[in-house]
Parts: sequence; C-alpha cells; structure tokens
Amino acid sequence: MVMNKRKKNTRQRGGTTHGWGSMKKHRGAGNRGGRGNAGTGKRGDARKPSIWHNPNYFGKHGFIKQGPTPQIQEISIKTLEQITPKLLKEGLAKDNKGMIELDLENAGYQKLVSQGNVTRVYVISVAYASSKAVEKIQAAKGSVTLKP
Repeated sequence: MVMNKRKKNTRQRGGTTHGWGSMKKHRGAGNRGGRGNAGTGKRGDARKPSIWHNPNYFGKHGFIKQGPTPQIQEISIKTLEQITPKLLKEGLAKDNKGMIELDLENAGYQKLVSQGNVTRVYVISVAYASSKAVEKIQAAKGSVTLKP
C-alpha cells in the first residue's frame, strides 16, 4: 500500500526555524560576514592569521600594460648559419662575391641574437640586434645595419 507523503513545506509552515535549529543559523551571506573575503576587517578574528602571513592580501599589485605587446621574432646566429642556404634558394638573401646580403625582416625576423659562431661574411639589415651579435658579425668582416 502506497501512502502519499506530505510535502516538507506544508509541514514547516509556522515552524520558525524550518529545521535549521537556532534562529541564528541558515540566515544568508550576512551571517558569515558577506561573500568571499568580505568581513575580514577588525573583528574577523578567525581570518586574521591568514592576513598576517600573506603580504599580498590587500590592495592591487603590479601594473598591466595598456595596448598590445609587440611580438618580436628573433633569430640566433647559429640558426641563421643553418638556414642561409635555404634563404639563398628562396631569393631572400643574395650572395655578392662571398658576402651574403640579407634583410632579416623579409625573412620574418625582427631581432638578431648572438648565440652561435659566424662562419660566413654577412651584410645584414634588421630592426634590433644584440650588441654581442653585432660584434661577432663585425669580427667576421661583416656588418649589421639597424633599421629605424
């Protein structure tokens, strides 16, 4: 035999606490001081130790740059040495009496960095280059021209 069970809300009409015990309990966000980190002021004693030991608890920290950050594609001397034959084939570099003339921006690079050793004579134009990379190219009788 199946008996219909009374709904909970009908049984709790007039029951002041609706089964949550004391009148204080089950009130809402105000009962716990708010939501998130709210209520961690002078009287939020339970949370004070976590505030004391975390210097980044309050306030904003650091800064965010406005606008897009430029993406600089860099190439090392080592990689440049490896891809030079490919650049010559594709016409992105010219062999002028043993001197390899090349515009790195046409090859998709904006910066030259110094990792690796120079075995060829390069005449390079590029937007950025590390000072060490420029020294290495010049030591091998080449030159680096920085674009404005």
